[in-house]
Amino acid sequence: MRDKLFILSQYLAPQLTVSRLAGKLANSERVPAVLKNRFVNWFIKRYGVDMSEAEDSDISHYPSFNAFFTRALKPGVRRILGGPDVVASPVDGAMSQLGQIRSDRVFQAKGQSFSLFELLGGDEARAAEFTEGEFATIYLAPKDYHRIHMPLAGTLREMVYVPGRLFSVNPLTAAHVPNLFARNERVVTIFDTDYGPMAMILVGAMIVGSVETVWAGVVAPGPRQVSTTRYHTLAKPLHFDKGEEMGRFRLGSTVILVFPKDVAKWDPAMDVARNLRLGEALGHCEHR
Repeated sequence: MRDKLFILSQYLAPQLTVSRLAGKLANSERVPAVLKNRFVNWFIKRYGVDMSEAEDSDISHYPSFNAFFTRALKPGVRRILGGPDVVASPVDGAMSQLGQIRSDRVFQAKGQSFSLFELLGGDEARAAEFTEGEFATIYLAPKDYHRIHMPLAGTLREMVYVPGRLFSVNPLTAAHVPNLFARNERVVTIFDTDYGPMAMILVGAMIVGSVETVWAGVVAPGPRQVSTTRYHTLAKPLHFDKGEEMGRFRLGSTVILVFPKDVAKWDPAMDVARNLRLGEALGHCEHR
C-alpha cells in the first residue's frame, strides 16, 4: 500500500512546479549559511555521502546546496580504466538495466519498456542508427558524485532537449511507471566516436533542479518543446577525451548510454543493481 501511494502521489503532484521551486532554493546563495549547513549535514548523514572523497570537504565553503551537490572529487580518487575501446562508466551509480534494444523497445524493469524513438526525441533517422543496438541505464542515488564524464572519446554531433514529466527515477518508480524514461524531461547528446555514434541521455527527475552540459550550461529546464542544436558543422568541433567531464545533474537522476547494433559488448560480469564508480569498465566496443 505504501509503495502504491508513493507512485500515485507522483501522478497527482504538480511535478514541474515542485521541482522548479526546489531547484531555485537549492541553487540560491541567499539562504542563511546556518540553515544551508544544517541541511547539508542532514543530507550527508541521511544518505551516507562520503565527503572524504570531495576536493573540498568543508561544507561551509559551498555557497549553496547545489554547489555542494555537484562537488568535485579529489584528483586521483577515480581511475578511467581500459584502452580507447573500453566503455567506462560515465558516473558513480548503480546499473539499473543493460542489454539489447529489441526493435524500438528498451527494457525498463519488470515487464516495463520504453520507446527508443521517443527517448531520442522523436526523430526517425536518429533512432534508426541505434535500432537493435545495446543500452545501459545507470541510476544515480543522492549520495553519488553527480558530474557526468565521457565513457569514450567523442565529438559532439547534436544535443536535443526534450520536455516531459518529472517522475522519480528510483527503482520502485521504474518498476511501476510505464515508458518512464521516454516520459521524463531529458537532454539527448549524440557523439561521433571511433566506433560509430554514441548517445548519452541525461534524464531529469522529480526535484532535479536542472541538467547542464559543459558547452551549453543549463539546458533543462528549457522551453516546453523539443529543441535541437547541431554542432557537427562548427569550424572547431567540440571534441571530448575519454573521462572528460561533459555535464552535471543538480540533484540526482539517470544516464542512459545507447550504441548501434554490433558495437558495444557488455562485460558478462556486469549485473543489474551492481554499484558502479566513475571510470569502471562496463564492456568494450568493436568496429562494425
